[in-house]
Amino acid sequence: MKKFEETDAQIRNLVNKQVVPGVSYGFIDGQSIETNYIGDKSWQPQKECLQGDELYDLASLTKIMGTVPLILKLMDEQKLKLHDPVDKYLPEFKDHRVEIFHLLTHTSGIDGYIPNRDQLNSDELIKALLNLPVTGAFDKKVKYTDTGMILLGLIIEKIYKQPVQKAIEQQILDPWELQDTTFDPVESRCTPTYKVNGQILTGIPNDPKARQLGQHCGSAGMFSNLADTMKFAKIMLTTKYQPLYKNYTNLTPGRSLGWDIKPDETGHILFHTGYTGHFIALDSKSQTAMVVLTNRVHPKEHNQIFLERRETILNSFLEDDK
Repeated sequence: MKKFEETDAQIRNLVNKQVVPGVSYGFIDGQSIETNYIGDKSWQPQKECLQGDELYDLASLTKIMGTVPLILKLMDEQKLKLHDPVDKYLPEFKDHRVEIFHLLTHTSGIDGYIPNRDQLNSDELIKALLNLPVTGAFDKKVKYTDTGMILLGLIIEKIYKQPVQKAIEQQILDPWELQDTTFDPVESRCTPTYKVNGQILTGIPNDPKARQLGQHCGSAGMFSNLADTMKFAKIMLTTKYQPLYKNYTNLTPGRSLGWDIKPDETGHILFHTGYTGHFIALDSKSQTAMVVLTNRVHPKEHNQIFLERRETILNSFLEDDK
């Protein structure tokens, strides 16, 4: 796409410089949509080329493609309100100051540290999460955590009386016709991530909490491909989601409902990342978007160069978008 030529070159460079095995990416510019893929699906245990329809472990994109849209839908249907206290739905949560608003904007101040977290089963982890203390950062600071989204998932479960991932499938993925977006992927279609206990994870969430909580996890665990993620981006550019493109907090840096925001000359860009190597940028004013999916954690989890390049690519998108 001519408009995003420089950004396109930088994304391709991720593969050319072997920062990531491969990348599936696309741009939206009004009614024009362009997608591409380049590089490898895996380097270990053997090298395999991307075919273009692979499923990626979305990690935290689960938050904005599943849990957040479902909370917004419940608000639209007046089944909950933005400023409802969390303990209205989860009475085990003891701090009545914390609202759904704080969970969505990452301003709850909840201290997410749980000793021996990875040794807990699903029920034990949920109990520990509900008993986490609220710190002095409450309503004063944006601190990105999984905890708020997991609690929002538990609130969804109370309303729908079913596991959050089932509710997301029925209420979001099915109506939006995201047929390749799933919590139960076919392993052969998935890009691998990294080794856990000597085994490379393929089709299994890299996020330990997602593995522990299973279908009760609203913060991670979703898998999808480029086609569906582009379709989701297109939905998020529609008038219905226009209200999201602003800072909902009085803080800097601020936050939208569920989304990070980047200030732009004419308003705000919505932005979100996934730990395993993904990012989405949306500009509703110019009706443009960028979707980038990679498995930057393959074969080794830590990849600092990618994080630096991601920032450069976002800045290039913002520049090309003008």
